[in-house]
Amino acid sequence: MNRRRLFLGLVIAAALAGGAPAPAAADGKRVALVIGNGAYKSVPALPNPPNDAGDVANAFRRLGFAVTLIGNASFDEMRRGLITLGRDAAGADMAAVYFAGHGMEISGENWLIPVDAELKKDTDAANEAISLRSVMLQVTSTASLGLVILDACRNNPFAAKMQRSLALRATATNGLGRIEPAGNVLVAYAARDGTTALDGDGRNSPFTTALLHNIETPGVEITFMFRNVRDDVMEATRNEQQPFVYGSLSRRAIYLAGAPSAAEQEVTKQANASPAVAAAPAPVASVIDPALVGTWEIMVPNDRGMSRWTWRIMGDGTYAFHAEGRRAAPAHEGTIAAMNGHWSLHALKGLSGYADAGSYEIRDATAVITGKLGTGYWKRALQ
Repeated sequence: MNRRRLFLGLVIAAALAGGAPAPAAADGKRVALVIGNGAYKSVPALPNPPNDAGDVANAFRRLGFAVTLIGNASFDEMRRGLITLGRDAAGADMAAVYFAGHGMEISGENWLIPVDAELKKDTDAANEAISLRSVMLQVTSTASLGLVILDACRNNPFAAKMQRSLALRATATNGLGRIEPAGNVLVAYAARDGTTALDGDGRNSPFTTALLHNIETPGVEITFMFRNVRDDVMEATRNEQQPFVYGSLSRRAIYLAGAPSAAEQEVTKQANASPAVAAAPAPVASVIDPALVGTWEIMVPNDRGMSRWTWRIMGDGTYAFHAEGRRAAPAHEGTIAAMNGHWSLHALKGLSGYADAGSYEIRDATAVITGKLGTGYWKRALQ
């Protein structure tokens, strides 16, 4: 069993676990819709979205995408653009949507706002804005990847002036709400759900600056590319803004800018075959956040259905992992340390010699675990 397959056993990357690298089809059809909304009619203009969209459109073109670019799009222009993209995405290898501008959550629904929207009431969103759900639907029919990138978490002036419907008890918030895309769809936020992003003082926003710096780097798998974007943004904003990626892909490695060369893959293979104990220090038993103690579960899709993964964390700093279903990850046990949002583990049985580390956050009955291969949303199991 190769090292990538062993990664499937790691609880830190359940939603984005991958098998042996398999490059995306180099000659596959790629389509993209890029929208930059800055000249809003009812609220102050945003300076950067048109620049952001133009620069991202050029990057997508260099990556082999057939790109439709719309600047300062009205509701009808956004709607028509998405319909056309959905038709073009059918049977394509990849389809992408990039949106820079205002976005907001109203009572659990996320909306992207055209430049002609007025949004005097919360109930106007259904007729004046584009729902994120409809955007995601347009990129679900691809062979490899549907990608939605949103630099739309800015501090939103629409929310402040909007009248709320007492009947709906609607609430409008800054930023976008958490989502859980289905199938082969990834959604990248410039700032994690419930938080806002900076528009920036230069030509591009901090998020788009980082995206442009990383998106054309060859040999970097897409989930790792977004991790690099995250780190660049957090460094540029002094940890004030944290990008976040939502979604769950199969084990197939996906590259926007080309797969690693044969020589690079051989180096990676040799590195993965060597002992990984030095990757992270073995955690000290009993150093464990009480909020993580318990049993957590996640359903992981694969090419033969779904498998259930269970992660049991004990108060003494030990853990036990097992999975049920076809092609499930191997069971293993070891020690885990978790405190102040950071964790590390050391497998002692089943995957003996493996060590890793990452970050975590507890949200009620959900544990958001981030590690080498992405982010997994684990739900607390019923006792």
